[in-house]
Amino acid sequence: MTDLLDRTIALIGPLDADAMRAAEARQLQLTKPPKALGRLETLSIQLAGIQGKEQPVIADKAIAVMAADHGVVAEGVSAFPAEVTPAMVLNMVAGGAGINVIGRHVGARVVVTDLGVNADLGAADIRHDKIRMGTANMAQGPAMTRDEAIRAVESGIRLVEEEMEKGLDILATGEVGIGNTTAASAVIAVLSGEAPARVTGRGTGITQEALIGKVTTIEKAIAVNQPDRLDPIDVLAKVGGLDIAGMTGVFLGGAAHRLPVVMDGFISAAAALAAVRLCHECVDYILPSHVSIEIGHQVVLDELGLVPLFDLQMRLGEGTGAALSMSIIEASARILSEMATFESAGVAGDPSEADAELKR
Repeated sequence: MTDLLDRTIALIGPLDADAMRAAEARQLQLTKPPKALGRLETLSIQLAGIQGKEQPVIADKAIAVMAADHGVVAEGVSAFPAEVTPAMVLNMVAGGAGINVIGRHVGARVVVTDLGVNADLGAADIRHDKIRMGTANMAQGPAMTRDEAIRAVESGIRLVEEEMEKGLDILATGEVGIGNTTAASAVIAVLSGEAPARVTGRGTGITQEALIGKVTTIEKAIAVNQPDRLDPIDVLAKVGGLDIAGMTGVFLGGAAHRLPVVMDGFISAAAALAAVRLCHECVDYILPSHVSIEIGHQVVLDELGLVPLFDLQMRLGEGTGAALSMSIIEASARILSEMATFESAGVAGDPSEADAELKR
């Protein structure tokens, strides 16, 4: 690996147990029956452990959208041509994409990075860190070199550090790139040990016949490249994508700097799985948002022991599900810090007695 990636992984440690105990104790003093707010309570305690303070703050939000093209599109795995990728990036710049709308709704800035779009986007108002003009066709050989995969991961790490300088409490992962569900399926199949058919869905809405071809393409890519499932960087390089590698870096960078990172759907899940395989403690800093209708997403959630906050049958990507969940996550933190305690509300007795009184 390299110095930045090694240093980042070395910084990732366990959640702050003292902060979590203090947050849990405060939850018991709030004017409500114990555990009445369910997962909002456990989520706030996890946030305390991540940020290292009894009353975590979720105010400054950013959505990291990684953009890249995938050479495997040449195999006919997508219902849309590769030209859609740069068009979608420009739509995001104009504020017209789904992620822009939800970002505005939750008060989060959208940070788009060009890691490998197969077009000249030099004039676009985005984060420019292009590593190559899209990956190679992984059905014919490695999608990229190991060095390129590491550079993409490190771009994600640097994004976290850049955004922290502006003020940052939470990050969401997102992506845009035609063909990326194929790469995500391949990465998840290798890292989980599942058969490609078990983790491959229709992506942009391909036909049943095309789905069979998509699975065959992934099987071929794995056979041709022989990625080492014990080496996540090797997997990302051989059958992954620049966008997936970039999001892997965001997960690692967030954990290293004690920031919660919200996992979006299926493609984001491939990156989360790679990040956790690189550093197991990273999983404690990953907050699941929704469950995608892509069949492989649940496989990753099970692998990581994560339970999504909602299921809205979404499969757009871009970070839309992760961004939408930010309002829930912020609510959990605000309840912990803003809700009155029994003492401040002048409710007599200990919490258990107040609980009985409130139930009458």
